[in-house]
Amino acid sequence: MFNPRHYNIIDLSVTLDNNPYTDPPPLLPKIEYTDHQEGWPEMGAMFPGLQKDQLPGDEAWAAERLNITTHSGTHMDAPWHYASTTDGGKPAYGIDELPLEWCFQPGVKLDFRDFPDGYVITAADVEKELARINHTLEPLDIVVVNTRAGALFGQPGYLEAGVGIGREATLYLLEKGVKVVGTDAWSWDAPFKYTRERFAESGDPSIIWEGHKAGRDIGYGQMEKLSNLEALPANGFLISCFPYKIKRASAGFVRAVALLPK
Repeated sequence: MFNPRHYNIIDLSVTLDNNPYTDPPPLLPKIEYTDHQEGWPEMGAMFPGLQKDQLPGDEAWAAERLNITTHSGTHMDAPWHYASTTDGGKPAYGIDELPLEWCFQPGVKLDFRDFPDGYVITAADVEKELARINHTLEPLDIVVVNTRAGALFGQPGYLEAGVGIGREATLYLLEKGVKVVGTDAWSWDAPFKYTRERFAESGDPSIIWEGHKAGRDIGYGQMEKLSNLEALPANGFLISCFPYKIKRASAGFVRAVALLPK
């Protein structure tokens, strides 16, 4: 029987805040904070006749209002994000339809921190790393990718740091039965700066968002903006990453954690 007391828990999620370096400007989250005094008008309106000084400590409630996207903070993309169809032309499904059994499975960490920013990981790179850590992929393994970007979250340069996972490498994982992947970078694909440069030179549209677009062939869940991956071993741990249930959404917020045996 599973006993959580036998595991150490490592938080793999970033903190959502008003930091200007976590997303491109149009996508930045905005959090409006209301403290215990500012919350009084709202509380008072709900309880006619109540006076604020009747409350313990002369305090009402604190609250926050969020202006965010489903891709703010640590989140999981659903097949609907990648395309309108998946798995051979079937309608792509939203995050609320992602199978829950995908989201609590053994984890595998691939370390690609030594690759240059903007590099696109290939299937051969994945095979080489799996051989280095002596791991054979099993169906439903959750594969997370440690890039240089993880150490820069919330700092200038984060959006342009780290490697991307190409179509070939993504399909390699999916064809092994992997259903959930993740990265500590802003995107599963290479930072857009480098893709724009390569597209300007080649004119090849197939390189744009190529890792994501692999989801048109095989549906999968994809986490972005993970953290603390450097604290994980290569394998031998569990990952819990259940996404928030939002009707027909392209993504859902995730409090991703790793469970390491004590």
